[in-house]
Amino acid sequence: MKILIIGKGGREHAIAWKIKQSPLVSEIFIAPGNDGMKAQFNCIPIGESHTDQLLEFALKNKVDLTIVGPEAVLMNGLVDQFQQHGLTLFSPTKGAAMVEGSKDFAKRLMQKYGIPTAQYATFSDYDKAKAYLDRVGAPIVIKYDGIAAGKGVVVASTIEVAEQALKEMLLDRKFGDGEVIIEQFLEGPEFSLMALVHGEKVVPLVVAQDHKRAYDGDQGPNTGGMGAYTPVPLISESVVQDAVEKIMKPMAQAMVQEGIPFTGVLYGGLILTSSGPQVIEFNARFGDPETEVILPKMKSDLVEIILELLNGKTPEIEWDSRFYLGVVLASKGYPGSFTKGEEIQGLEKVTNPLFHMGTEFKDGKWCNSGGRVLLIVGKGETIEAAQQDAYRGVAQINAPNLFYRTDIGYQAMKT
Repeated sequence: MKILIIGKGGREHAIAWKIKQSPLVSEIFIAPGNDGMKAQFNCIPIGESHTDQLLEFALKNKVDLTIVGPEAVLMNGLVDQFQQHGLTLFSPTKGAAMVEGSKDFAKRLMQKYGIPTAQYATFSDYDKAKAYLDRVGAPIVIKYDGIAAGKGVVVASTIEVAEQALKEMLLDRKFGDGEVIIEQFLEGPEFSLMALVHGEKVVPLVVAQDHKRAYDGDQGPNTGGMGAYTPVPLISESVVQDAVEKIMKPMAQAMVQEGIPFTGVLYGGLILTSSGPQVIEFNARFGDPETEVILPKMKSDLVEIILELLNGKTPEIEWDSRFYLGVVLASKGYPGSFTKGEEIQGLEKVTNPLFHMGTEFKDGKWCNSGGRVLLIVGKGETIEAAQQDAYRGVAQINAPNLFYRTDIGYQAMKT
């Protein structure tokens, strides 16, 4: 089989790394990929947003299966266009991807089908949003209703912080034109539950927990994720089953009912409240950085699982029993402004699985080219052992312009 992966970050690197292990696969194309993937994979210099060129390439090279990484590509309708030409994808159509593309759309769907989630209200007018905020008070959650690369959510502990978020989103148009959701603050541990979905068939993956805040102790601004680990000791198997039966399966069924059946990876960003698991958000693709720890834990052949699912079967997934933990190295200043082109040394010394998120090879040296730069994975029989293994790999990197959290997995150690 020939497989095309669309994207250029650590998530796509991890997907390609996993797929390469399948005896079913003869060739892997990544468009556009990054310099860290080029040694192992055939990177195609076509940008993610160039749908017509990607389609032409897929047809010309007789691609058997396409997997889309970034949400923006899904919202551009690439899947729909590929399907019109008879191509097979394990990614949702533009209509189905609205579960991520519009938080208001997802909320209305959850409300209609009784899927547990926080109370909310949606606003496009700043004054009306401010009046509602004054009425409900803090703590409160402010969400931009659109694609914001994981940075469009503000958990506001005070009215002042919430007001500032409303100003940035509705008046300053920080993420572009769009509405804002003001949502009830839910308390409890958060976890990520991804499922492989085809219509009403739902195959859950192991749960993971990511670390959104930039600095140790969950301090600092929200990022796209500074690290993740799996499994999550705090989330019992009964809670996972509860979430699958009350959230993931009903959402897949709801989308079939609405005429927008979902195929691909349905990501549930969930929280365990005193009344059970509830939805914080849905995404329409593999999560990042959770994918980089979940796929190494998977013993089964990912391609075989996807093909079985697409053929109407319900595959069983076999998992390694160990903990897997990933640490992100990011450019200093991220998620704000940062300097690119700073040298990274020591990559050749790392023996752990290493995924390139934002690197380039320039003038004979490795440099940073993005906010999140590298992810290094550790594994072990305990969460502590996995953490130690990951940080041993991190210690091999010499890059003064990168930073990382030193406490990935700390929540698991409190249980």
